[in-house]
Amino acid sequence: MVQTEKSPETLAIYLACLRNGFVFVPVNTAYRAEETAYIMEDAKPAFCVADPARLTSLSEITSNLGVPVMSLDSAGQGAFADAAAGLTTVPSPERCQDEDLAAILYTSGTTGRPKGAMLSHRNLASNGMALTEAWRFTGEDVLLHALPIFHVHGLFIACSCALLAGARMIWLPKFSVGDVLAHLSRSTVFMGVPTYYVRLLERTDFTAASAAHMRLFTSGSAPLLSETFDAFTARTGMAIVERYGMTETGINTSNPYDGERRAGTVGFPLAGVEIRIADDEDTPLPPDAVGGLQVRGPNVFSGYWRRPERSTAEFAKGGWFKTGDVARVDTGGYVHLVGRSKDLIISGGYNVYPKEIEILINKLRGVEEAAVIGVPHADFGEVAVAIVTPQPGAKLDPDTIVAEVREKLANYKAPKKAYIVNSLPRNVMGKVQKNLLRETYKNSFQEEAAR
Repeated sequence: MVQTEKSPETLAIYLACLRNGFVFVPVNTAYRAEETAYIMEDAKPAFCVADPARLTSLSEITSNLGVPVMSLDSAGQGAFADAAAGLTTVPSPERCQDEDLAAILYTSGTTGRPKGAMLSHRNLASNGMALTEAWRFTGEDVLLHALPIFHVHGLFIACSCALLAGARMIWLPKFSVGDVLAHLSRSTVFMGVPTYYVRLLERTDFTAASAAHMRLFTSGSAPLLSETFDAFTARTGMAIVERYGMTETGINTSNPYDGERRAGTVGFPLAGVEIRIADDEDTPLPPDAVGGLQVRGPNVFSGYWRRPERSTAEFAKGGWFKTGDVARVDTGGYVHLVGRSKDLIISGGYNVYPKEIEILINKLRGVEEAAVIGVPHADFGEVAVAIVTPQPGAKLDPDTIVAEVREKLANYKAPKKAYIVNSLPRNVMGKVQKNLLRETYKNSFQEEAAR
């Protein structure tokens, strides 16, 4: 298990795991101690590499589980690097089979308990090769890498394309508009989340001339607004390639490299990947019909770590994985994402599940019940908002609720606002009608966007 800041050394650890047949478990560096402890208890790693600042908070759980832990900082320094420097021999590569487990990536579920998606060597290799072909990567490319590498997007998608093609990477520790603009002239490809493009467009010095050396901009991990797509094209003369993927499958579809890149769509299935739209009975639907998006191919994971029952339930007959997304495929074959089941919120490219936040808020003093929804936000695409009812006689402060959640969860998960109400809307079965709440609070950040 690895929870370190982004560095070339962390990437090297990942590659060493692939080479030697170890299972790589990256953990979000924004996770608090409680979140990290749960993943460690579930994954039960044989070894842990962590940022020096995390050693104290990890010490109790690693001690209880008997997991050795060594430090590695963003500069590639620490006990792990010191130990590696003393090695004089390199073991022969392990002959891994296609279905051997290569990585486990934890993704939150609607119950608020993270699940470990098991990804094989075949999953990672097939997706990397399909993307390298689809996006025309060659050894002449230079990828401007500003993504985190504890995430599918930055680690598997971006790095796989560059490494498989023999391309070079300009390695930024994190996204910074100034740093990206400074390196565009030396780059040919940039991969980002919608927030990155919003930030770039805010800069007057981001022009067609500054992007002239680039051949490809891609966007994913969250829906790209048509307004952002159009503004980018107007500014640069280039169209962003939007694609669609998830932790369990890598990338499934992409707008074409050659051909029309349509705003509001995620393009066509990659080579070797099959897509279908099905009803609740898993019956395929005709073009333009809206239903559940299902995917099948060598990129699709085998299931969730230590959760065989949940794994089986996520697949339809014939090996079709139920993504939980609602979509349609038009008569031209373009895939349109319509919505998401299970109330998933994607904020700045990261998955946020309301249940995890609701559990925490419901434990706060004076809280009767909380409902968390996603609402539109100009910068992050979506953000979480909490609608909270107080216990009889209790007085709740919205800012205090937000602050207390931020102490327990990563900032991107914490609600940006909280509202105190007398009651939550329910249907005849007593279920909270979140669709009504989303409609009521959809303009929560409209004033900020206007300013």
